[in-house]
Amino acid sequence: MTVLSEREPSVRSVALGVWVRTASANELRPKMGVSHLLEHMVFKGTERRTAQEIALALEARGGSLDAYTSRDSTAYHARVLDADLPRALDVITDIVRRPALRDSDLSLERQVVLEEISTVEDTPDDEVFDLTYEAMWPTHPYGFQILGTKETVGGLSTDDLKHLHSSAYFPGNCVIAAAGNLMHDALLKEVEAQGWFDGVGSGHAPPPVPAVPAAVRGATRAFDKDTAQTHVVFATDTVPYADRRKYALLVLSNIFGGGMSSRLFQRIREELGLAYAIYSFTSFYRAVGMAGVYVGTQPARAEKAVEAIRGEFAKMAQDGLRGEALEDAKQQTLGQLMLSLESPTARMYRLASTAVYSEPYRSLDDVLRTVEALTADDVSAVAAEFFAPERQTVVSLGPNGGKA
Repeated sequence: MTVLSEREPSVRSVALGVWVRTASANELRPKMGVSHLLEHMVFKGTERRTAQEIALALEARGGSLDAYTSRDSTAYHARVLDADLPRALDVITDIVRRPALRDSDLSLERQVVLEEISTVEDTPDDEVFDLTYEAMWPTHPYGFQILGTKETVGGLSTDDLKHLHSSAYFPGNCVIAAAGNLMHDALLKEVEAQGWFDGVGSGHAPPPVPAVPAAVRGATRAFDKDTAQTHVVFATDTVPYADRRKYALLVLSNIFGGGMSSRLFQRIREELGLAYAIYSFTSFYRAVGMAGVYVGTQPARAEKAVEAIRGEFAKMAQDGLRGEALEDAKQQTLGQLMLSLESPTARMYRLASTAVYSEPYRSLDDVLRTVEALTADDVSAVAAEFFAPERQTVVSLGPNGGKA
C-alpha cells in the first residue's frame, strides 16, 4: 500500500488522510450513491466508538475530522496538532476499517442524505452541473450523481454498504497521505501499529474505472425550473489528471474566466452587464477531464449571454495565447499553484492525488518549470482542440427550459 508524507517543520500541525480508490465511478446505476452513503455511515459508530465519541475524539483536542466522496475516490481526513497524529490515525483507521454499519443507523442517515440531495435540488447552480455530467456521459458512472438519486438511495441496504466496504476498503486499495510537522519513519510506525500492513499483497487489486465512452459533444440540453435566473454550463471532455496538457488547460482557463481580469468577466459582466456570476472551470479525473464555463443570468438575457460566450470560445480557439498575454496567464497560474500549497491540508491533498490518479510525484519546482516552459504553440494547440465552440455541450436550467 502507499503511504506518502511531506514534512513542514515550520508548523505545529499535521494533516492526515486515507483515500479509498473506489467511489462513484465504480458504481452501477441501480446502486448510485452507495459510496457516498457509506462515507456517511462510517461516522455512525464503530466496534470501539459511538458516533459522539468519533465526533469528540479530535474536536476535543482542537482538531477536525471530515470526509468527502468524489468520482474517483472517497477520502477521510483530519487536521490536528502534531502531537495528536497517532490519535488522528487511530480514529480514521477505526472508521475506515471497522465501521458498525447497523440497520438502525441506516434509516436515520438515509434521511440525512436525502436532505442533502434536496439541498442540491434547491441550489440550481449546483444542480446544473449534475445535469451537465449526465448530458456528457449518459451511460457511464462519470455521468451519475455522486449523491445518488432519491430513488437509488431509498433502495440501498446495509448489505449493499457491507459489500462495498469488504470489496473496496482494504489496505491495497487505500492511500495514506500526511503533511505537516512529522517524520515519515514515525508515520510508518504508526501506520504499521494500526495494522495497515497486515496482509498487504494478499488482497484484491484496486478496481479500474469502467471504460469511458466518447463524451457527447456539441449537444444542447434545456431543463425547466422555476428559478429567478437561468443557469448555463458550457462543457467538454478534456484530458485525464496524469496528462501534462492539463497545465496548458489551467493557463487557458485562468485567462478565460479565472477572475475579475479574465476575458469572460470583462466581456460578459463588465462590458455587457449580462451576469453577476461567470467563471471557467477545469476538473481532472482518472480516465478523463472536463473544462468549461458557468454563467447565471436573467432568463430574458440568457440567449444573448450564450452567444457572447460562444464568441469568446471562438476567439480563444482561433487565436490561442501569444506574447504578453501568454506570459501574463502563465504568471497567474504560477502564483495560484504556489499560493494553493500554503497549508498542510493542501499539500496532503496533492500528495494523495498523485497516487489516486497514478501520476508520478513531481516537486512543486518541477511543476512550476513545466508551466514556465509552455510555448505559444503548446497552448494554442490545446485551445484549438478544447475551446472550439462546436465542441461545447451546453446545458441550461431555468424558466421555460432556460430559453429567453
